[in-house]
Amino acid sequence: MASSAPPLAPSAGLDRAALFGVLAAGLGSALLLLWAIDAFVVSAVFLAVIWSAAALVLLFARARRAAPAEAEGADWSLTNAAIEDAAQPVAVTDRAGRLVCANRLYGEWFSHWPAPPALPLSDDGADRLAAAGRTAWRDGEGVATDLSGGRGRFSARVARAGHADDHLVWRFAPALAVDLLAEARAMIAGEGGNRLAAAGVMAALVDGGGRLLAANRALLARALGTAEAAPAGRPFVDLLATGTDEYIRLAAESETADPLRLVQIPLDQGDPGHATIILLLDEDGAVATRPGARSTATANVHALLAMLPLGLALAERDGRILFMNEAFERAAAIPAGQSVLYPGDLVVKEDKAAVSDAVRRFSAGHRVSGDLSVRLRWRPEEPVALTIAGARGLGEAAVLLSLKDNSEESKLKKQVLQATKMQAVGQLAGGVAHDFNNILTAIIGHCDLMMMRHAPGDSDYDDIQQIRQNSNRAASLTRQLLAFSRQQTLRPQMLQLPDVVSEVSNLLRRLLGETVTLTVKHGRDLGAVRADPGQLEQVIVNLAVNARDAMPGGGTLTIQTYAVPAAQVRDLDSEILPVADYTALSVSDTGSGIAPEILAKIFEPFFTTKEVGKGTGLGLSTVYGIVKQSEGFIFAESTVGEGTSFVIYLPVHRAPALAEPAAPPPREKPAELWGTGTILIVEDEDMVRAVAERALTRQGYTVHTASNGEEALEMLADMAAAGGPPVDLLISDVVMPTMDGPTMVRQARARYPHLPILFMSGYAEEQLRRSIDLDHVAFIAKPFSVQQLAAAARDALRAKASSPEP
Repeated sequence: MASSAPPLAPSAGLDRAALFGVLAAGLGSALLLLWAIDAFVVSAVFLAVIWSAAALVLLFARARRAAPAEAEGADWSLTNAAIEDAAQPVAVTDRAGRLVCANRLYGEWFSHWPAPPALPLSDDGADRLAAAGRTAWRDGEGVATDLSGGRGRFSARVARAGHADDHLVWRFAPALAVDLLAEARAMIAGEGGNRLAAAGVMAALVDGGGRLLAANRALLARALGTAEAAPAGRPFVDLLATGTDEYIRLAAESETADPLRLVQIPLDQGDPGHATIILLLDEDGAVATRPGARSTATANVHALLAMLPLGLALAERDGRILFMNEAFERAAAIPAGQSVLYPGDLVVKEDKAAVSDAVRRFSAGHRVSGDLSVRLRWRPEEPVALTIAGARGLGEAAVLLSLKDNSEESKLKKQVLQATKMQAVGQLAGGVAHDFNNILTAIIGHCDLMMMRHAPGDSDYDDIQQIRQNSNRAASLTRQLLAFSRQQTLRPQMLQLPDVVSEVSNLLRRLLGETVTLTVKHGRDLGAVRADPGQLEQVIVNLAVNARDAMPGGGTLTIQTYAVPAAQVRDLDSEILPVADYTALSVSDTGSGIAPEILAKIFEPFFTTKEVGKGTGLGLSTVYGIVKQSEGFIFAESTVGEGTSFVIYLPVHRAPALAEPAAPPPREKPAELWGTGTILIVEDEDMVRAVAERALTRQGYTVHTASNGEEALEMLADMAAAGGPPVDLLISDVVMPTMDGPTMVRQARARYPHLPILFMSGYAEEQLRRSIDLDHVAFIAKPFSVQQLAAAARDALRAKASSPEP
């Protein structure tokens, strides 16, 4: 990857032409001057001055062009040879972002030699790498940590370089995965503990319950009598004792022994608790109390802290930092050569006061450690946890500080908050749709009753028809809300996704228009899925309409189906997608894309980026609800300026094989809705109850009504006591105050075991059947028309007549 300078011949030709022009102009001017004043010497001097000035200008111009020509002619082969043997991947990009040089190791890490920051990284790694590049252009150097891709987890350091600072040098270093607990155990029980013992320092590793995990030979010999003793599992406090002078000593030693100083270094290892390294130091009172004293033991503690991979620092009482190890400097992202005097210098301006106050409090005697969520001065994007604890027995040191990156914890909290919010919004949407369905049931029912009294052509018929049509449109909105809250009534069946796509393709071509090209691709060996074909068609239409709106100037919409076996799902290592066989449906466009900050909100109801009046914000929320209610999963990926892709995973459904295919039931001719019998309607909404009563009375039934479950049970008891005609059918709402429908039906069935039941509700039938757990019940969804209610009542009575009673 070498570049070459452009030839200079055209520029040289222009220079010669300009020179000849100046010479000719100077000669002409000299001749005119000679003719005017008739002085040969003056004319000759004038001509010499003009020609000398022209020569100087020409030489200056050539010098100016020579510098960039020299820069453009950089020998990249020399640079490539210099970085080829580097132990880490190295790449060089120019101002336009093109890869001009890279070593062989970079090609092994990232196949096809992509130009950074456009590397195949997981999560938001590419965005953070791009941010580091922008920081390098601005400040000269940028850093991106905790990247994942290529050869695992790594960090990147970007530096601005070049003759005109017009190139970036990208260096990548693999991240070291360290088990702090295992490292600390091995160090204390091994050579590191022996070196501490040689320096007169006793060391122990204690778990969250206060029991020993490891100890060095010096502590074992003095506390247990032999360096070969097994320390694991012993309570650490049993090794210590407090004398009458309130100093801490080893329990195995007398009160005349030197007191001990205990230094605690916490290791955040989570379960089973927070492990702690404890150092026990022998120092007499004179050394401990002498101002400015620095003992040999303190120097050894600093050496120990320098070896630990956990970011640790020590500060004195006035807050001045005495020591910090390399792990602390890396965690704080301190630039090379930058000096930090106080802990407040590590954080942004807004967090300085809180850090300084915490250091003062803990240096004054607080023995319990505390965590502060702060933003670092040199890495302010994500908050980190700064742990502060009081330190004793380290001379000038009064406070121990440790840094922990809690960006993953913050990310999980945001995901839980988003999931909780979506669940609350779903419950609200379902409740609103249920109440609205009651209103629509009354409106549609009264329209049906009025249309029975008006024939087509009457002056009021068209107005009534218009009201009914608008009510049905409103009902479709409530169905979208129920779909989002996963409470919509579905009619699932076994189907193949290519068949669903084929059914809706002609409609899509009309919706997309002439500027959008529709491409359909189907994979092989697709498993059958169990879903509602009508709702799946709505999913495809909603996604296609959104894609069309994202491509106002035209583009390509691609719908693809393909199989995703369980082995491939396992390779995806997804925390959301369970390992199983899936059939996937992908809908991709080449539109404007979705910004990252908006992508997380697209499935929320009423969220839309369209203009007012051009979208309800329910399209994608409906898609989400239908997919989740079908036990599927949906994911969205988008790149601004390139397009968006939605992928739906539906589990493969394998139905048990039947010995003989069931014969389809014979199709009945439309029958009259008239009937006879006694019906009890239980509904808490007065308007719905009135419509249902009038509708069934007009069909020939004897109708009784009750406003709640208690009143219905009393009516049944009164009928039985009076010896009146029994109730042939009980029609009840599901959700009612005081006593809900299922509870009332259970008590009624206790007296009338074979009483047919017809439930009516605005919620999903599947959800209700799981919660009701009653046999031989029918269901009708709100809003319903007068004809639908009469047909449901007729079918429920026929089912009772056809089933023999024991």
